[in-house]
Amino acid sequence: MKTKLFTVSMLILFMMVISFSSLSAQEEEKESPFSVGADIVSSYVWRGSKIGNGPNIQPALSFSSGGFTIGSWGSYSFLDFGDVSETDLYASYGFDFGLSLGLTDYYYQGSKFFDYTDSTGSHAFEINLGYALNDLSISANYILNDASQGGPANKPGGGDMYFELGYSFTNFDVFLGAGNGWHTTYDANGDDVFAVCNIGIKTSKEIKFSDSFSLPVSGALSVNPDKEELNLVVGFSF
Repeated sequence: MKTKLFTVSMLILFMMVISFSSLSAQEEEKESPFSVGADIVSSYVWRGSKIGNGPNIQPALSFSSGGFTIGSWGSYSFLDFGDVSETDLYASYGFDFGLSLGLTDYYYQGSKFFDYTDSTGSHAFEINLGYALNDLSISANYILNDASQGGPANKPGGGDMYFELGYSFTNFDVFLGAGNGWHTTYDANGDDVFAVCNIGIKTSKEIKFSDSFSLPVSGALSVNPDKEELNLVVGFSF
């Protein structure tokens, strides 16, 4: 399993390098297949759980061709350099009829990147499945292996699931998510439980500063019934 997971992670990295290198040697296109940017958020909340402390910067870099996308996403705290630092790799393919398939490699810094073991490694590989029909969306996610170091609350992965249902209205979106493992608390016997952990509403707008510059701003209010927490996050993108 260790060798297979290492191969998958290196394959994603290799594909990113080849994609970037081959395109830089080509003539400039009207619309670049590259996307780069970052979000600055008041706090990092993932699937109903608050990760780390304070504001975070969340950079992203990706390459897309047709329905295929490969990229990297991260989250790093402004206030505490010993806080959770996350750098993920992912690959996905979206079909015209609304179905998307993907694989994400979650990596939490502070452990060796090339360590893929269950005991000391810090990689978690997750299969991602999504489907969108008009304003309705649904996603299903499944973690394949243990990731004993890092991760939300330093809980090991492996068999963890998360499902989310969303609906978009004219000016806002609502969502409902449930999962186990990384996403919920343990019961009295030390076993993880499957529970609703993410109910909320989100919206976004653009603040216009001039005819040529505007700043996208987003906000989300969510409650985690499992952990009995309420989270409000506001962020802007550039």
